[in-house]
Parts: sequence; C-alpha cells; structure tokens
Amino acid sequence: MAETEVNIDYGDYSHTGPGTLAGRYLRSFWQPLYRSHDLKSGKAVTVRALGEDFTLYRGASNQVYAVAPRCAHRGTQLSTGWVEGECIRCFYHGWVYDGSGQCLEQPAEDASFAKKIKIASYPVREYLGLVFVYLGEGKAPELPRFPFIEDVADDECVRLVHVDKKPYPFNYRNGLENSVDPVHVAFVHRNSEYRGLVGCPEVGAEETDYGLILYARRQDGEARVTQFQMPNILFIKQGPRYPGETDWRDFLLWRVPVDDESFRGFRIILAHIKGEAAERFREQEEGFMAQDPAPSIAEDVLASKMHVDEITDLRLAVTVQDYVAQKGQGVIYDRTSERLGRSDAGVILLRKIYARELRALAEGKPPTKWAVLRPAATIGGLSSLAQ
Repeated sequence: MAETEVNIDYGDYSHTGPGTLAGRYLRSFWQPLYRSHDLKSGKAVTVRALGEDFTLYRGASNQVYAVAPRCAHRGTQLSTGWVEGECIRCFYHGWVYDGSGQCLEQPAEDASFAKKIKIASYPVREYLGLVFVYLGEGKAPELPRFPFIEDVADDECVRLVHVDKKPYPFNYRNGLENSVDPVHVAFVHRNSEYRGLVGCPEVGAEETDYGLILYARRQDGEARVTQFQMPNILFIKQGPRYPGETDWRDFLLWRVPVDDESFRGFRIILAHIKGEAAERFREQEEGFMAQDPAPSIAEDVLASKMHVDEITDLRLAVTVQDYVAQKGQGVIYDRTSERLGRSDAGVILLRKIYARELRALAEGKPPTKWAVLRPAATIGGLSSLAQ
C-alpha cells in the first residue's frame, strides 16, 4: 500500500508550540523573555513563551538562571519557592535545584536520591537590559549583538527597555507581517506621529544576509526603510518625539509568542537626548509605558465604543491603531481568502523565506545562517532607492 502523502503548509508559521515546525525554528534563536531591571536578586518568576512555561530566577551572584517550571517531585510551580544563593528551593517539600537543574537536596529523602533527579535548564544571557534564553536543541549559538545600539555614550543618548505589561491577545504573526507592510502607515497611522508619511508608496523588498529590507518610495523620490532580522526582529528609525531630541531614534523590536493566541513585544529604543531633558524624557516615557493604556482603548475601538480618530494623544495613537488593525484580522488570521497585490511585496517575501526555512528544517537540511542586522544608510529615516 502506498504511503499517504502528508500535505504540509510550510508557509504557515502561526503555530509555535512544542513540536511544531515554526516552534522548533524560533527555538533555534535566542529569545528575550524578561526585562533585566524587573528580575531582582533573590526573585523567581514563571514566564510563558512558545506555548511552554519556564522558571527564571536571579541568584545571589546576580546571575540569571532558567529551569523547568515545576518541581520533579510533586509538580508544583517552582517560582513560588525560595531563591537560596544560586539555587531555588521548592515551596511544596523543600527540594533544592541549582541553575543546571540538578537536584541537590531533598529534606525528607535519603541523600543518594537527589543526584538521580535533574530538571531541564536553558542557557541565559543578559544584553541591552533584556534576559535572553536559548530554548532550542544542542549547543546555543552566539548571542547576536547590535553595536549601533550598544556602543553609545550614556551622556549623549537614553536607551529605554520596554516590555509589554500584558500580552497582546492575538497571534504574533499578525504583528510580524504588519511590520513588512508599509502601505498601512498611510491609512492606519494617518492621524498619528507618522502622519507625514502620506500617500501610497511604491514598495520594494529584497532578501538580505540578515533577513529582508523594504523600501517604501513616495512621490518625492525618497523611501522609508524597514529592516527585518529573521526570525522575529524589526528595526526602523523613528522621528524625534520629545523636545531636546537631536536625531532620529533607533527602534528594535522582538515579537515573542506567548502561545498561538498571544505575544509580547520587547523593545529597545535609543533616543538622542542629553542633560536635564534626558532625565525628564526617561521619567515620562517609563511612566507612559508602565500605564500601557493602549490595549484597553483599542478594545473599545474594536467594540465600536469609539473610533481611533478620537484619540488626541498622538504617542498613544500609533500603538492603538496597530492593535486595532492586527487584532481586527482575528486572533489567528485565516489567510486562505486574502488577495495580495504588488504592494504586499514584503509580506510575500517574508512568507517565502519562512516557507523555505521550515521546509529545510522538516527535511533535515541546514537552515540559513543569518548575519546580524546592520542599519541601512539613511538620512532622517529616509533613504533613496538608488543607495
């Protein structure tokens, strides 16, 4: 009897749980899971990413560890226990694990039992104010570094680290494909800080050694540049938004699935501002991010209780507008009935790249070894297509 042919949609990277192709692919890259500032010494937390739970804790030496979410004994949540030195003690029966997941102590058991018990552990690195964890198989690759954001003088710039307080309640792919769709800016963000980007641009997209680059060329001959680092990192320039800013901002964003129906954004924002203005800027932005009113306002828009044009705070408008457009597609967008055109060049290219990479993974072939993104040559966030 002939084997039944399995029809796999390699272009579907919406599902990222354990065992899925896209989940395996995303796990082969370092992913940010927490903000460093929020994980104090002696604190343990449970985090969820890619449909799985993990325990993060910071030891007495200030090192962060990532281990399995539950104790191997009776399965209670490890983050409810106590951090002791570089170890974590389970709240339920006092079993102790070190950062490698090895059980070191079981108060009610024979001393020889502990060495037989080990839970999962994961490599951890802290960088740019974020806790990165490698969740894949085998040896972890080098953590990508971004010198253009890292190597800046503290007295010349302010670097903000922003993690969504609550997950956005829809699939991360809605967000990824929005990033490589520059036409939406002219409509979704027409009443926002991006209102200068009016009119439908001519869109060009090219694969690069780090992922892809998009040019959205408008009638004046200039093009807004968008860069995308595989598999889930966006880099753009943003115009100055605060008195005292002397140049365009660098904006780096990771979208990390919590599960198939939600994701968190991890943002690094580098603003060129100094002196007293820098301190005011930091305080204002941190306060604004901590409140995070955008999701509740966006839900009111989706429920027809208001319209996005009623938003008067233009900083808030961009986030609300993107949320409305993306969740408006559905929690997990059914793409089978969509009709793409030439302006969707970025979306089409991203899907082709993902389909190629997931097919290679399924067939046991080596995936593309992506380089680290380098900012394109830009002037005020815009670049000529000829450059």
